[in-house]
Amino acid sequence: MDLFNSALGRNITFTRPAYFIISGFTGIPYMQYYYVFLCFVYIASVFGNTLVMVLIYLDHNLRTPKYVAVFNLALVDLLSSTSQVPKVLDIFLFNHFTIPYLDCLMFFFFSYFFLSLQSLNLVALSYDRVVAIMYPLHYQTKVTNRFMLSLIACFWVFVTIAVLTAVGLLTRLSFCNSVVINSYFCDHGQIYRLACNDAFPSFAISYVLPFLLLWLPFAIILFSYLCIGYSLAKVALSQERRKALKTCSAHISLVIMYFIPILMTFTIGAQVHPNARILNLSLASVLPPMLNPIIYVLQTQEIKSSMKKIFKIIWHSRITVK
Repeated sequence: MDLFNSALGRNITFTRPAYFIISGFTGIPYMQYYYVFLCFVYIASVFGNTLVMVLIYLDHNLRTPKYVAVFNLALVDLLSSTSQVPKVLDIFLFNHFTIPYLDCLMFFFFSYFFLSLQSLNLVALSYDRVVAIMYPLHYQTKVTNRFMLSLIACFWVFVTIAVLTAVGLLTRLSFCNSVVINSYFCDHGQIYRLACNDAFPSFAISYVLPFLLLWLPFAIILFSYLCIGYSLAKVALSQERRKALKTCSAHISLVIMYFIPILMTFTIGAQVHPNARILNLSLASVLPPMLNPIIYVLQTQEIKSSMKKIFKIIWHSRITVK
């Protein structure tokens, strides 16, 4: 952080508050029931994503590049929910509305970090589908476990640098008046708008980050499916087209469920009522991590077969013990 605070070698004093206040919803009664709903969503998310990770870890048939990416998606979903929901419940169910300055920056970092990783992980899954459908004979050489792990590691490093840059720029802001954040967590846009000095760098990165971490991945995924559609259009048998599209159904569902509400929030979110923005962003942040494992269990034959096999082994072992 000293690099950002040095201001090209000049000693500049920044006014930093001891704490921020998270306002949450305003003027809506009985909102505690909504937070209880988020608690149940979080429990379902933890159970579902843990189940998917355990299945992939235990079944050696799922040690493939595709399921390396699925495992990472489940891990990121689990960490994303854990980085947000418990703290949100602590704030609004137990009336701990004040959050220390550094804790708020950490809250912001982990919330945006895992939210961004989800979009890049969907890019990794789209690459897997493109190669599997367009170059099936070269799939084993083009998509390996080592390549997928390297790609995912690059995504983690890239997102870490990007979000840390945003955090570093926030530390250069002075807060002289209000410390009330009109959101349900330490939202980047709501923080830098409270600054009383030049917030242009943070304003600029508020457009750069959504482009790099949301719009660009979404464009890459759309382009990949245009390539898949063009490739399938040349296939003579409609049965083969349906079979190929079926292998993409789970991924397409994840893309629609994740990108549409998130992109709507970051595109028109500032123009709607704060309560509507909080509701949309909170649901967009917690529902996909809960629904992703359900979609993969219901739409992916390998996961269903693995689950049946492991449950059968557990059932037979219990009978043997008895």
